[in-house]
Amino acid sequence: MQKSVVIGATGTIGKAVAQLLKKSGHEVIPASRNGENQIDIDDPKSINQFFAKTGSLDNIVCAAGNASFGMLAELTDEQINLSLNSKLLGQVNIVREGLQFLKPNGAIILTGGILAHHPGPATSAIALVNAGLEGFVRAVALELSEGRKVLIAHPPFVKETAKAMGMPSDQLPPATVVAQSYLQGLQNQKNGDIIYVK
Repeated sequence: MQKSVVIGATGTIGKAVAQLLKKSGHEVIPASRNGENQIDIDDPKSINQFFAKTGSLDNIVCAAGNASFGMLAELTDEQINLSLNSKLLGQVNIVREGLQFLKPNGAIILTGGILAHHPGPATSAIALVNAGLEGFVRAVALELSEGRKVLIAHPPFVKETAKAMGMPSDQLPPATVVAQSYLQGLQNQKNGDIIYVK
């Protein structure tokens, strides 16, 4: 049985991934800011403490991190720094610390988003973070050994999130479909690859 951490397990995508991995036979450690397995990816100390408690792992999936929408002329320093310190550096630090506990042939999946490749107005901070994560993953993949791999998922907006934001959602996939792509990534994707929703 593979031991897999899902960070952001109370979020829309993270919850679906955790449920799917459990159904697929993984021993799942669901982690979030609140609950039994607490982690705040904005805080390096919290990340260190979390992995020290989990011990060795087969898989680490991160579907956590905040980033700000807003037109560039209206984005504040605080909003830009939030995007960089949370979704970008938070996930970078997940990899830095998590690799110390990742077993041979283990996998890490970070979460960017489709805005890395298909941005729109008011998404510059988010596109920056998502594209930065992709470049980071591609570079780190070249340094790994013993069959370990690191991947980046670029999901679209999911149906549940779009509905909550009052956006059209008919053409968007639900979180359960997005979760399938994460599972396939753990099983099939090559080191350094991008995971898209199929």
